[in-house]
Amino acid sequence: MSETLFQLAFLATVPFWALMILAPTWGWSRRIIASPFIVLPTLVVWAVAIAPALGDFAREMLNPDLAGVKALLARDEVVAAVWAQVIAWDLFIGRWIYLDSRTRGLHPLLMAPVLVLTVLLSPIGLPVYFLLRLTKRPQPSAVHDAPAGEVVARVD
Repeated sequence: MSETLFQLAFLATVPFWALMILAPTWGWSRRIIASPFIVLPTLVVWAVAIAPALGDFAREMLNPDLAGVKALLARDEVVAAVWAQVIAWDLFIGRWIYLDSRTRGLHPLLMAPVLVLTVLLSPIGLPVYFLLRLTKRPQPSAVHDAPAGEVVARVD
């Protein structure tokens, strides 16, 4: 069961990464990725994986120490849950990078490798994006690209 959940955690994010990387300018991509709820399927995997160890996990998180965390990580269900948490976090970071890059008008061919780097190694992908975003201010013409219901000030 833990192995299945471990695999499912990443598979639950693949459609969203595919939209951001392979179809970044498609109208539906922006609409779907604009929702912060895209991380929920992976968080459901986290909840199912952590359920058998929730009591032990909660006790350790309230007063963490290295030995206790190492002991928890020896359990397959905890590893699957932590993996799902990492994958959900990576997706949330990738979502922000995608949305921000669209607002700034950064070219999708430039952003594809940054998003791949983020899905593989978000602690490297995020600072790389921070450096890239220094080169472009948000584009006034990107107002039409705002998620539904979001109010964006137009700069003329």
